[in-house]
Formats: sequence, structure tokens, C-alpha cells
Amino acid sequence: MIYVSRLEHFNAAHKLHNPSWSLAKNKEVFGPCANTNWHGHNYELIVTVKGKPDPDTGFVIDLKKLSTLIRTHIIEKVDHKNLNLDVVFMEDKLASTENLIVEFWKILESRILDISNKNAQLHSLKLYETPRNYVEYFGE
Repeated sequence: MIYVSRLEHFNAAHKLHNPSWSLAKNKEVFGPCANTNWHGHNYELIVTVKGKPDPDTGFVIDLKKLSTLIRTHIIEKVDHKNLNLDVVFMEDKLASTENLIVEFWKILESRILDISNKNAQLHSLKLYETPRNYVEYFGE
């Protein structure tokens, strides 16, 4: 099995806020991430697919197609956006990195199968919120 990864970048604002909690409880749990005026991150997304190389191309997946897929269905939706207010697939969800990566998975999983003619499948997503904080997801 070969694993192929693509790195993409986006900037986005958000705040961590549970609407059923008081402002004091939100600040206690989320600290500065509960800032009522939002805060932003320079996110790094690593998409890893797995499969066997196609005998005709030697590719597990065409990386140009993978990049276009990620940019069209993820990056264009979140880059320079407010994750709490501007991103449809985050409506009614706490804008944590954990919830964000699950939504990314839902968007990419079947589309990767389609662009690779079922030769490659999504293996994992890694989303860096800061250089020291990231989440990794392998699906459910």
C-alpha cells in the first residue's frame, strides 16, 4: 500500500462558544478562544490517500486533481472566512478543529474515490491549527 499526501493552507477566524453556557463558563472552559471578537489561525491541512499505483500512470492518485478537489470543496469555502458565521457545513456546530476535520472528511471521502476511479481512498486528515496543535482523523 502506498500513502500519498497533499498539503494545503488556509486562514480562518472562529471562536469557541457553547451557546447554552454563560459568558463566564465559556471563558473558563475555552479561555482566549472564547473571545467575543473572534480570533484567527493559519491552518495547514494534510490530506493522505492510500492505494496501489495505476499501472498506466504509476500514480496512486493524480496530485493535480487531488489539489483541485481540496481547493474547490474545502479551501474556497473556509479561506479568509469566519468558521462560525460564513461556512455552511459548520452551521450549528462548535467551530473546534476536531469538528472541522470531521466535516472535511465527509466532503472529501467519496470525491477522492471518484477522481481516482476507485483506485485510491482517503486514509487520514491532519489539521494544524497552530504549529504545535493539530488533530488527526482516520474516519469513523
